[in-house]
Amino acid sequence: MSDLVARAMASAGIPSTKEPLGLSRSDGKRPDGLSLVPWEAGMPLTWDVTVICPLADSYVAAAAREAGSAAEKAATCKTAKYSNIQTHHIFQPVAVESLGPIIALCCVFLSKLGRKLADQSGDDREISFLFQRLSVLIQQYNAILLHDFCEGGGGVRFIPA
Repeated sequence: MSDLVARAMASAGIPSTKEPLGLSRSDGKRPDGLSLVPWEAGMPLTWDVTVICPLADSYVAAAAREAGSAAEKAATCKTAKYSNIQTHHIFQPVAVESLGPIIALCCVFLSKLGRKLADQSGDDREISFLFQRLSVLIQQYNAILLHDFCEGGGGVRFIPA
């Protein structure tokens, strides 16, 4: 999914890099990507992707009450995790649930990115296409997950599209 964002950035004419050096935390973890030019307010954008399964024991109670709550919780954790870079970068958590919900902030971000794609290509459908690609990635992930589960596989393998 991080590749989806990186490819969309490139198609929109926004140079970016994946797993940027120099933005690592004290534990060595880095965000998934960084724009190499300002995104907004003169600051570059950093993003980090997470896909949450709301059926996991730690999320199921909240997910039963409100769709998207697992992704919102994950986004809050990601934002706290990268709080040290938010003074000089715009941090964007890209949090989605494996059953489909996307956090509101991510929808706004993807819409802005889709608008930049549309400006570059001249096709206003780019926003819809970006969300469709995201949806297909989630479906592919779920298909692999279910296949491995049904086959009794020991782990989840993800094969990028």
